[in-house]
Amino acid sequence: MLGILRTGICRALLLGASLLATASAAGAAETVITADAMLDVTNGKMLEKPMIVVRDDRIVAIGKQGTFTAGEDAQYIALDGMTLLPGFMDMHVHLSSDAETPFFASMSYSVPRQTVVAVKNAKRTLMAGFTTVRDLGDGGYSVIGVRDGINAGEIAGPRIFSAGNALSITGGHCDNNFLPPEMQVRSDGVADGPWAAREKVRENIKYGANAIKFCATGGVFSKGTKVGIQQYSLEEMKAIVEETHRRGLVAAAHAHGTSGIKAAIVAGVDSVEHVSFLDDEGVALAKKFGTYFSMDIYNTEYTLTYGAENGVPEENLNKEREVSKAQRESFTRAVKGGVKMVFGSDAAIYPHGDNAKQFSRMVQFGMTPLQALQAATVNPATLMKQERDLGALKEGFLADIVAVKGNPLEDITVTEDVSFVMKNGVVYKR
Repeated sequence: MLGILRTGICRALLLGASLLATASAAGAAETVITADAMLDVTNGKMLEKPMIVVRDDRIVAIGKQGTFTAGEDAQYIALDGMTLLPGFMDMHVHLSSDAETPFFASMSYSVPRQTVVAVKNAKRTLMAGFTTVRDLGDGGYSVIGVRDGINAGEIAGPRIFSAGNALSITGGHCDNNFLPPEMQVRSDGVADGPWAAREKVRENIKYGANAIKFCATGGVFSKGTKVGIQQYSLEEMKAIVEETHRRGLVAAAHAHGTSGIKAAIVAGVDSVEHVSFLDDEGVALAKKFGTYFSMDIYNTEYTLTYGAENGVPEENLNKEREVSKAQRESFTRAVKGGVKMVFGSDAAIYPHGDNAKQFSRMVQFGMTPLQALQAATVNPATLMKQERDLGALKEGFLADIVAVKGNPLEDITVTEDVSFVMKNGVVYKR
C-alpha cells in the first residue's frame, strides 16, 4: 500500500512538472513593440518604423514594420510618436540614501530602514528608464538584499551591481568622522595596509558584492578630508584592484584629486569616479590604461541650491563649491582628450529618479547627444563586462528597452521623460 502511494505521489509530481512546463511554454508568447523610430546607439543611425520582437527576456528579431510577422499569440505594443532606446545604465548611485533626508538624520537609520529606502529608490530609478545601475556604497549590505529581491522577482527595480561597503583608510572619506572618539564609530569598509584591504575585498564578495569601490582621495560629503588629497597609497590601491580582478569583478575608485586619480589609474582600476582635478597627464594615463571616467556633473546644482536647507554642513558646501567648476572643466578636458566615459550621476546627492537630468549637462560641457547616450548604454555595458547582453538593441540581447517622445539626438532633454520601460522582457511602465 505504501509503495502504491509513493508511486502515485511520484506520478502526480511528474504530471505537475509537465503542466508547469506546458504553462511556461504557453506563457512564452512573443511581445511585439513598434514605434516611430529606434536609435542604434553603436553608430547613431535611426531606424524608421521599427519592429522589435521579444521572447521571454531576450530580443529575438529587429526590423522595419511589415518585413516579418510574429507568432499568433503575440502581444502588440504600439508606441506612436516614440523613439526606442536601450535601457539606460547609471554607473554611480547610492540607493539606500536620499538627498532630501536631513543630513544628520540619515546617520541614525538602521540597516532595515536603509533597505526600505533602497526599495523605494530602486523603483524610482527603474521608472526613470535606468534598467541597470552600479551602487557604489551602502550600509550593512542593504542594497545587496534589495538586488537579490529584484532578481527573485519580489520587488521592482533595475539590475544592480552592488559594491557593499566602500573601502577607506581610517579617518578618510568613506569612514565616519562625524561622531566623537568616545563613541568609537568606524565604518565597516575601513582597511589600512595592502593585506587588510585585500581581506576587506574578500569580505565584501563573501557577503554578495558584485563590484568593488575604494576611496582614493578625500571627498565632499565627509568631515575632515580634503577633496584633493590622496588617501590610499599606490601599493594599497594595487592590492585592492588585483584582488578585485582575481575574483572577476570591476573596481571603481573615488578620486577627486590629481595625484589620487593618477595613482588609481596606474593601479589598474577600471573606472575613476568624480575626477574633479584632472590634468593632461591624467588624460594621457587614462587613455594608455583604458580607464573609464564616471563624472557626476549635474548634482552640484542640487547641492548648492538645496544643501543648506537639507542640513548639509558649511564645510561640505564649501568643498562642493571648490570642486564644481573644476570638475566640469575636467569633464570637458576628458571628452576632448578622448577618454572613455560612462554615465555616473551619484544619485542620492540629488533625488533618485532625476538621473537623466545629467544628460543635458554632459552635452552642455562637451559631448554630442550620441556620446552622452553611449555613456549610458554601450560604454557601461563594456565596463561591466556585459557587452554581449546589455547596452544596445540587438538580436540576442536582453530586452531592456525604453521609449521617449521625439528624437534624443536633436533634443537630449527628452530622456528626462521616459514613457515606456521594459526590463528583461517585462513591461514596468507604459
